[in-house]
Amino acid sequence: MPVLKGPSANPEAPSQYKQPSRRGKKAWRKNVDVTEVVKGLEEVNEKIIKGEVFAAEKPSADLFTLDVKGDASIPKRFPKQKGLKADEIIAARSAVPAVALRKRPGDKTTDGILPAKRQRTQYVTHKELVRLKNIADGRHESTVEVVDADFDVWDAPAEDAEQLATMPDIPKAKKTKAPNTLRQKPITLAANGKPVPAVARPKAGQSYNPSFTDYQEALILEGEKAVVAERKRIAELEEEKRKLEAAARSAAEAEAAEARADLSEWEEESAWEGIESGGEELTAKTKRPQRKTPAQRNRIKRRKEEERRVRHEAKQKLKDQQAERIKAIALEVAERERALELARDEMSDDSEEGDDNELRRRQLGKFKLPEKDLEIVLPDELQDSLRLLKPEGNLLKERYRNMLVRGKVESRRHIPFKKQARSKVTEKWTYKDFTI
Repeated sequence: MPVLKGPSANPEAPSQYKQPSRRGKKAWRKNVDVTEVVKGLEEVNEKIIKGEVFAAEKPSADLFTLDVKGDASIPKRFPKQKGLKADEIIAARSAVPAVALRKRPGDKTTDGILPAKRQRTQYVTHKELVRLKNIADGRHESTVEVVDADFDVWDAPAEDAEQLATMPDIPKAKKTKAPNTLRQKPITLAANGKPVPAVARPKAGQSYNPSFTDYQEALILEGEKAVVAERKRIAELEEEKRKLEAAARSAAEAEAAEARADLSEWEEESAWEGIESGGEELTAKTKRPQRKTPAQRNRIKRRKEEERRVRHEAKQKLKDQQAERIKAIALEVAERERALELARDEMSDDSEEGDDNELRRRQLGKFKLPEKDLEIVLPDELQDSLRLLKPEGNLLKERYRNMLVRGKVESRRHIPFKKQARSKVTEKWTYKDFTI
């Protein structure tokens, strides 16, 4: 029978506000103040009983408001005739010249080496000053007489001409020439041949809160692409399995043919030994001939030719079956591509921008372009609040793929380590260098 306590009993948990130490287990497990925790739980229970909704569960319309009018006090505080502070700073011109960007050594910075003392030659000596004054007055120490030249300065002698003729030609330095491709426009990889914009305009079905029709069309299109890719993968697996089965079948047929050939040779050899069924019994003294007769050789040759013909016909039959299967697969692929082209033509508009979803078959470079990320979420992943929305995609990858599609950059493969030249280390035998 439970014990009933009076109203004087303390309903709260035992608590001890002042604890000198908490080193022991006893102090940690009980006598801990849980007043705040109990109070918070009671508040939550009261809200649940009253039917109040928490802030995280409220719709966005109850928590946020859309301001479409704006603040009327902003035009009063910031009149239109007043310009921006940035324009005032840019328009201001200082009388002090700008600081040069090129680094210059300081006046007091030295390399520690004392320069050699030299006589100053920056000034004009007294002797030179007197000479210059005399020249200015018209008194020259020596005059130069003008005489007609008796030879042509630019006419080189015959010996020098022969020597120059025998000298090798020095190649002239060629100027760097820009390639012709720089003047050409980049080739876009879009299937329709139209230029792809640097930043594509997102479709309506890719919004975080799309309309039902746009989202349904985008979802159906992506689903069809996934189905086509899965069918292609299954067809490749079946083709690989068929090739393995055909190879195993041909190997088994070749082994069986070799076994039949060995058996037939053994029967011929046994006929010579006198154990052929239905033949005449030979005496034990009969000797086996050492060499085969021409008739036997011709018979063996005809048998081998027949077996070789049978194997060739079997292989040719298998090749014909594979060729027929390849033709059927090619027809299926052509029909699928034709259907996709018709659907794309129906959905495409008359815009001048290209679509990077469908690329042409022949791409630039030998490496394929990276696949485009899926830009749509499933119906169960759609969120009804911006606070629950998760960011998706990678801006760096999208920008890189856009440059590849526009033809600005060629698709390359990342090579983390450069291939080094192989070096072989050998030990020289020095005793071979000495002869007696």
